[in-house]
Amino acid sequence: MSEQNNSKNAFSLLPENRQLEQAVGELLRKHSLTIATAESCTGGLLSHKLTLVPGSSGYFPLGLVTYDNRWKVNLLNIPEETITTNGAVSPEVAEAMARGVRQRAGTDLGIGITGIAGPGGGTAEKPVGLVYIGLADDKRVTVKRYHFTGDRAANKENSARAALQLLYDYLVNLK
Repeated sequence: MSEQNNSKNAFSLLPENRQLEQAVGELLRKHSLTIATAESCTGGLLSHKLTLVPGSSGYFPLGLVTYDNRWKVNLLNIPEETITTNGAVSPEVAEAMARGVRQRAGTDLGIGITGIAGPGGGTAEKPVGLVYIGLADDKRVTVKRYHFTGDRAANKENSARAALQLLYDYLVNLK
């Protein structure tokens, strides 16, 4: 696992003013890759964005919203100890979510998102707006840390967009 820290507005510009989800869909098709999502704080928003693109059923077979830790354990096979030791909002859980959903769906890629959307639930150590996003392929998992500063809706939107950006950056750099 590699973890990177990212600023809240680190989104690249797309050519031809395309939507990020459209560009991601085109790249997934180009590389003949499939993806599944495991979302917590975004509540399915990333899955929604991926499925806005016509033909997305060709690369997106499964999206899971695992808000409750019990379902992270039962559906994604995350060891309870990982959640107990690190907390549900941690790079370790984001990594396990990405790996778990990829394995469950049998896809080429998996994304896991965990965080604190707010307005409550934050602490000094893990403030509102803290989000970890993991992206898994068959060789590795990359986890990025974000700290957004908006309200609940903005934090969810920024988290879903950051996940799309992470996926876009991965796909654009494939050979």
